[in-house]
Amino acid sequence: MLSLALSPQRSGPLKLLCLGAHSDDIEIGCGGTILRLVSEVPDLSVRWIVFSSGGIRETEARESAAAFLAGAGEQRVDVLGFQDGYFPFHGAAIKDSFETLKREFDPSLVLTHYRDDAHQDHRLLAQLTYNTFRDHLVLEYEIPKFDGDLGNPGFFVPLRQTQVHRKIELLDRYFASQRSRRWFTGETFLAMARLRGIGCNASEGVAEAFYSRKLVF
Repeated sequence: MLSLALSPQRSGPLKLLCLGAHSDDIEIGCGGTILRLVSEVPDLSVRWIVFSSGGIRETEARESAAAFLAGAGEQRVDVLGFQDGYFPFHGAAIKDSFETLKREFDPSLVLTHYRDDAHQDHRLLAQLTYNTFRDHLVLEYEIPKFDGDLGNPGFFVPLRQTQVHRKIELLDRYFASQRSRRWFTGETFLAMARLRGIGCNASEGVAEAFYSRKLVF
């Protein structure tokens, strides 16, 4: 199995763009990867955008992002107010947000939703990500849910056990509004990490997995 490493000879800080439709999507899909990057890349520059949130969900989003990014370098968290579940009907306005983002931030790595996610909000963000960032490294994260849309991703990020348990701890701490959902449990998140850890033979048995539409060698 071949490995891909971030070049230590890159010019300037690594710029990470995290995109999520809803206030816990980024953390569920790639929270462990973010924790690993924060710990290993001291000059990490992060732009974190949640497109739909309000009230307690906005508070949860901002507090969680601050916790996951603790120790990162330059960082900016934006929480937008698009209506949950209606993204395809607000496509023009969301597209405008992407166009503004493109002028403000040139990422080294983009973490976004899976292009074939069953949730319409997730799919639209994935489509607009590729429409906007055509010459960038984009990794699509996965989110477990009732729709049964988990597939077979082929890009893996091995994690430490401590990083996975930290991710689970932060999800439970900052997203109290989601605890009533039967799938929103530490067991679910640990099970996902274990399955993906098996898939890439991770040294500590845990990982997160992504889809990649294109990579350039």
